Amino acid sequence: MFDHETVARQECAVRNAQGGGRGHVIVGADEASPVITDIETHLRRLGFDVTVIGPPAHQDMQWAQVGRRVGELVASGDAVFGVVACWTGTGVSIAANKVPGVRAALVTDAQTAAGARRWNDANVVALSLRLLTPALASEVLDAWVSQEFDPSEQENIAQVEPTPTTSTQHG
Repeated sequence: MFDHETVARQECAVRNAQGGGRGHVIVGADEASPVITDIETHLRRLGFDVTVIGPPAHQDMQWAQVGRRVGELVASGDAVFGVVACWTGTGVSIAANKVPGVRAALVTDAQTAAGARRWNDANVVALSLRLLTPALASEVLDAWVSQEFDPSEQENIAQVEPTPTTSTQHG
């Protein structure tokens, strides 16, 4: 059986070690869609190395698996950011956000994408396949990659990072 995850991780490691381009991006979706191909092409044009996971890469994965896997690859440093998509964008966003260190933002327009990067230090962009067109995808991604995190927001970001939970007994 072909292990797509191992291959993706090895490809990430090689690309990151080579240091070429603008970095490596993981794109994942729960269904094969022409707009995912457009996203991959656009990101490559912008100078990113791209790995696609999920049904667009002929992998049998549901939205929860796609969101979590992209989140894991971003959180581990194997990718500079991730792009996830499902019909509404909500499911993959929720799944990605379950991974410690991931800040996935459900984005429907360029301004929201820019703000998510600048003020929220988002590292995964979640998109709705229902709403997405190739032109909108390009606008969102252009805004996303053009923004840097505003360091003055660091204290705010720290407040939403996972904290260790302690179990207490009520008696």
